[in-house]
Amino acid sequence: MQSSDKNTNIPKHVAVIMDGNGRWAKARNLPRTAGHKQGAEAARNVVKNAAELGVQYITLFGFSSENWSRPKSEVKDLMNLLRYYLRSETAELHKSGARLRVIGDRNALDADIVKLIENAEELTRNNDNVTAIIALNYGGRQDILHAVKRLHDAHLDEELSMETIAAQFPGFLMTQGIPDPDLMIRTSGESRISNFLLWQCAYTEFVFTDILWPDFDAKALALAVNEFGQRDRRYGAVKSSKA
Repeated sequence: MQSSDKNTNIPKHVAVIMDGNGRWAKARNLPRTAGHKQGAEAARNVVKNAAELGVQYITLFGFSSENWSRPKSEVKDLMNLLRYYLRSETAELHKSGARLRVIGDRNALDADIVKLIENAEELTRNNDNVTAIIALNYGGRQDILHAVKRLHDAHLDEELSMETIAAQFPGFLMTQGIPDPDLMIRTSGESRISNFLLWQCAYTEFVFTDILWPDFDAKALALAVNEFGQRDRRYGAVKSSKA
């Protein structure tokens, strides 16, 4: 990625697939929990860095619906880490003017975690400096299927036109009221979307970096944002060039 001081094109919404915690820990002969803890610190910092750049929304893929298949001990450690940060960081998040939203299926989360989430969302509801969206027990396919079911249930015995479906469908997704991501970042050298925001990323720009998530810092975010600013977004259209 090449930097340029002339870039003023800041994405309104940045989504991040935070990958590489385990590899970061393994490279240092540390347990995976150490990688997850350092990754949580990186997530905390990137929200602050995003706000400083002028990003209005940042969505972090915290725990996918597929992550339940990980070893039970690792899942337990991740949930305890989530509890810790919800308890210790919510007040600071509120003080900074950030709003917290959580998307995903909460039914599989422990009741105390759900309560912590609800309290954090309510406390920060009116903040508008930056909106931090955490995806927990989230899957893009599940999001789409749930939206289809909700749209159907809302219009029983009605025959909807494709235009009406297209107009209403985004309002039934878990990201209702949140603009689609302009930029998606994935760390650790992987180049796939991993069932994240499938509908929402139809025209999103992607930046893949070899940096492991715990090492992702303000400089790395600025470089990704700068690369986005140099892209020509076409939204599927062909732009004619003039001689």
